[in-house]
Amino acid sequence: METAFETREKKPTALKGGLFLVVLACVVAGLLLAAIALRSDEGPKVADTPPAPISAAVVEVALQGDFELKESYTGLITPRRESQLGFTSGGRIASLTADVGQRVAEGERLARLDTRSLRAQLAAAEATINEVIASRDLALTTVERQRNLRDEGFVSQQIVDEATAEASAADARLAAARAQADTLRVQIDLAEIKAPYAGVVTERYVDEGVIAAPGQAIYELVEAASLEARIGVPAGAAALLEPGARYTLEVDGRSVDAILRAETGVINARQRTVTTVFDLPADAAVATGAVARLGLNREVGERGLWVPVSALSEASRGLWSVYVADPDGAGHLVRRRLVEIVHTDGPRAFVRGALEDGDLVIVDGLQRITPLQPVTPLRGSTSGALAGMPAGPNR
Repeated sequence: METAFETREKKPTALKGGLFLVVLACVVAGLLLAAIALRSDEGPKVADTPPAPISAAVVEVALQGDFELKESYTGLITPRRESQLGFTSGGRIASLTADVGQRVAEGERLARLDTRSLRAQLAAAEATINEVIASRDLALTTVERQRNLRDEGFVSQQIVDEATAEASAADARLAAARAQADTLRVQIDLAEIKAPYAGVVTERYVDEGVIAAPGQAIYELVEAASLEARIGVPAGAAALLEPGARYTLEVDGRSVDAILRAETGVINARQRTVTTVFDLPADAAVATGAVARLGLNREVGERGLWVPVSALSEASRGLWSVYVADPDGAGHLVRRRLVEIVHTDGPRAFVRGALEDGDLVIVDGLQRITPLQPVTPLRGSTSGALAGMPAGPNR
């Protein structure tokens, strides 16, 4: 069963409504009194003196008909000759006399196969030569004897021809025996690896006792005294290079003078560049595999001006803003100009747009200025924003 307290409906009373109206009237009256107090018989106050100009570092820009584009191309330092040395025929390796990092002279022996079997075959071939020589001498003597008997009428010409044929066969057997011996001597000679040029051993792939297969790499030899740099450059830039001329390469943070030996003239299908080959001096003291950079300067026919990068602020639609101190009566006012960046070079940028020759471009403190603000330009600032900028005439 519901009680009378639970079923009673809550209704606003006249006393509460009256209190609400009194409070609302007091608030409105207070606001009106505050507004009247703030009003002055003299009207709103407006500043009657212009703001004091602030100082701004500027640089005077000069209009140019072109600019110099600095381009850099990279390549690798490689030895002029690099060989993997091995034996032409297989066999057991008897000795290895060089190790990784060892410098060897031209013609120095580096490895040798076991040649006992070859030397035994050579001894047999030399014995065969001696045997054939004896047979040939006998055949020649027989030919001479049969010719004498023929002249005396004791034998026929057939006998003389047979003796002559036997002597000729002996000559052929002797030539074959000598060729076989020479082949064995060549095999014995090829059983040694000799340095084809002076260089450094960079790899040793096997040890003594290994049965080497024909053509298997035993050593890797690099000609360290003659290094070259192979650098890919665009075809247009390669056409400007002069073979035999001296160019400066940057290798491991230092400059190295190199001479252009050749350029292939063929565009690489993947890299779309032409390979150029530079000879490095013997005293260059650079490591094989180091990165070499070639810097080239190219004139670009584009009208514009150089400005410090610090003077640029991003605008809309790919454009950039530059603020200039524009002469206005006895002072200068800040005006905003829109430009387009053509090329950047470290701390400066080459731009084209609404700038004119001789404009005073504000180079720093852009967060403190607004258009039409009076400024006092400071020329010849030592700010880092001016580094690398060409000096313009004082106006």
